[in-house]
Amino acid sequence: MRDIITLPGIGGSGETHWQSRWEAADAPRMQRFSPSSWDRPELDDWIAALEHAVAQSRAEPLLVAHSLSCLLVVHWAARSRHRAGGALLVAPPNPTSPAFPCEAAGFADPPDTALPFPSLVIASSDDPFASLDYARTTANGWGSEFMEIGARGHINGTSGLEDWPQGRVALATLEARLS
Repeated sequence: MRDIITLPGIGGSGETHWQSRWEAADAPRMQRFSPSSWDRPELDDWIAALEHAVAQSRAEPLLVAHSLSCLLVVHWAARSRHRAGGALLVAPPNPTSPAFPCEAAGFADPPDTALPFPSLVIASSDDPFASLDYARTTANGWGSEFMEIGARGHINGTSGLEDWPQGRVALATLEARLS
């Protein structure tokens, strides 16, 4: 079994967020990366934190990214000497959207090239941070599979997903394809 690194978005993921619930259920296999600040994200710092987490893994880990960290994964993949085994990219935000947080401006302009590992983008039809068309186009540019899960907001702690079994199935399916 591969290590799994969770990568929350800006502000981190609170205890009602599916990422936090997954971490609690699957520790120590599932570990959260640790940037210097969740509230004042700096791309270089977040890349260094992800690089450190990947380097600590026994093998190429699975990345489970939410929101801003989806953009992080793409920036990291273009710069890193390490590789991930695969990535689940949930609710990637559109950096050109008026809803995109100004404190995350350094994450804008992610590379529009295929990721060097298998990936799946999961999007909601009513995400306030990105349209479904943006998510689909982004998935295509990153060479990712795409899954739309209906109207689930930003697929976060306020979306009422609790343990989000559908997401767990998607992660298990992705991992099974890597074996």
